Amino acid sequence: MKKILFICLMAFHVLSSYSQTRIIAHRGFWNCDGSAQNSITALKKASQIPVYGSEFDVLMTSDGTLVVNHDDVIGSDTINLTPYARIKETKLNNGETLPLLSDYLQAGKQLPETQLILEIKPHLTKELEDRAVAAIVKMVNEMGLEKQVEYISFSMNICEQLVKLSPTSEIAYLKSDIAPSVIREKGLTGIDYYYKVFDKHPEWVEEAHKVGLKVNVWTVNETPDLQKMLDLKVDFITTDHPVEAKELASK
Repeated sequence: MKKILFICLMAFHVLSSYSQTRIIAHRGFWNCDGSAQNSITALKKASQIPVYGSEFDVLMTSDGTLVVNHDDVIGSDTINLTPYARIKETKLNNGETLPLLSDYLQAGKQLPETQLILEIKPHLTKELEDRAVAAIVKMVNEMGLEKQVEYISFSMNICEQLVKLSPTSEIAYLKSDIAPSVIREKGLTGIDYYYKVFDKHPEWVEEAHKVGLKVNVWTVNETPDLQKMLDLKVDFITTDHPVEAKELASK
């Protein structure tokens, strides 16, 4: 009898976890006054809305410094091939200096209600990716942020290294080209796919849920597209318009 009750409770937990679509601010809440993509201000503003999480991008310089930036180049400098000293004075659109990952995480630690959705960008070689993953996981763990940080990446190698080094973390694949069952076999916890992929594979949402994966979609900005994803009952929507998306999701 106790075993049956336990199974029922677990089933209820799984079903309820997918009942409400939650919102993630893409590169933080930057689409507002005083903010900028991947800035610490954008992280703080995302926490004020509030939304489930704030997404940001991380790359490693040639001397092993971890910085928060979306593009793999700054000006004419490829970040993976450039020492930090050369790019450290880079200014964001709101005047902030290019954030170090350590500073970004420290700011996030002061906002415990906001999940930190950390995208590790593909690096030039597998060796660089492996070094970056090891350094990022070490920093996250040393700061006690294992539960607050969730990982995403377009690189399957990065995802596989995360499974090895941080097996209890939330880890999702971004490239949108692999069926949910394969993702589950690799030990990941979710798919984080481009929303238009679900025009071709709407069944992937249900398939992901059946094998215990969470489903996020990126980057959804238009109301009809937001509504379509809500109707598919995805778990998370990443968007440049988190206020509007949150209002629509709450209806």
